[in-house]
Amino acid sequence: MSKKKPGTPSGTIALNKKAKHEYHIEERFEAGLALLGWEVKSLRAGKAQLVDAYVLLKNGEAWLLGSHITPLNTASTHVIADPTRTRKLLLHAKEISKIMGKVNQTGHTCVPLALYWKKNKVKCEIALVKGKKEFDKRATEKERDWNRQKQRIMRDANA
Repeated sequence: MSKKKPGTPSGTIALNKKAKHEYHIEERFEAGLALLGWEVKSLRAGKAQLVDAYVLLKNGEAWLLGSHITPLNTASTHVIADPTRTRKLLLHAKEISKIMGKVNQTGHTCVPLALYWKKNKVKCEIALVKGKKEFDKRATEKERDWNRQKQRIMRDANA
């Protein structure tokens, strides 16, 4: 029996919290990632960021740009590590064509939402999104605050 490693308690490696604030998420996809050995070791240590990352669709392939995987000192001694290199996303051809069709429409783009482990593979959750206007962001924030306040009222009423 193998025990769970203490480094990462859940399967999530990195989240793009900014994406949920900036965009309306319309459709989600799960993509595999083509990684090098030192990148996998860094991901096991939880050294990844998706802050300004985005998905580029070119020649029928999907690429992850702008993601940052910090190299470990011990893992990449013989390789010159590029932390922001372009990484290939592994998707089915039908999924890529569906995403390309939507991205070619006005206002749509494709962004990564999360990096996570699925068994022993690294997966990237990507989403087709549409940009939010400033008033949409304010409305979302107001709704979130109201839900939080409702929870407090219900908790205080029950206590």
